[in-house]
Amino acid sequence: MMVEIVFYVFAATAILSALMCITQRNPIASAFWLISTMLALAGIFVLLEAHFIAAVQVLVYAGAIMVLFLFVIMLLNLSGRVSDIRGRLSWVVATVIAVALTASLIGLRAYTPERLAQEVTGSLQITPDVAFQSGDLARAAAESRGVIGVFAEPLFGTYLVPFEITGLLLLTAIVGAVVLAKRRL
Repeated sequence: MMVEIVFYVFAATAILSALMCITQRNPIASAFWLISTMLALAGIFVLLEAHFIAAVQVLVYAGAIMVLFLFVIMLLNLSGRVSDIRGRLSWVVATVIAVALTASLIGLRAYTPERLAQEVTGSLQITPDVAFQSGDLARAAAESRGVIGVFAEPLFGTYLVPFEITGLLLLTAIVGAVVLAKRRL
C-alpha cells in the first residue's frame, strides 16, 4: 500500500513537472523543471526495482545532458527571448493533443499479457509464457551474466557505432553553440 502511494506521488510529480517544463517562458526554468521530471522518473524506476536504469536516468539524463542543455542555453543567452507560444490556437491544439494521448493511455489499461499474447499469435489458447519466450531468455541471461552484462553486450557490440555517433552529435551541438555565441560577441 505504501509503495503505491509513493508511486502516485512520483507520478504526479513527473506529470506536473513536465507540464511546468513545457509551459515556462524562460528556457532555464524549463530546463530545471525537466530535471525535476527526470528525477521523478528515476524514483519510479527505483520502485520498479530497476536500480541500474534509475542510476543511468540520474547520471546521464538529469546530470550530463541537462548540464549540457543549461550550458548551451546560458552560452546562447536565451533567457531574454520571447516564447514561441502565441495566442489561444496553440493552447487549443495542445489541449486536443493532450486529451487524445490521455484517451489512448486509458484505452491501454484494458491490455493484459493474456490479451496481448492472443493478439500477437492469433490463437485463444496461447498463454503469455508460450508467446513471449524471449522474456524468459532475457531473465536467464540476466541471472547468468548480471544486468549490466546484458546491457553492455549489445551497447558495445551491436550498437557501438550508433552510440558513438550520438556522442559526436552532442559534441557537434556544443561546438555549434560556441561558434554561434562567438559571432554575437
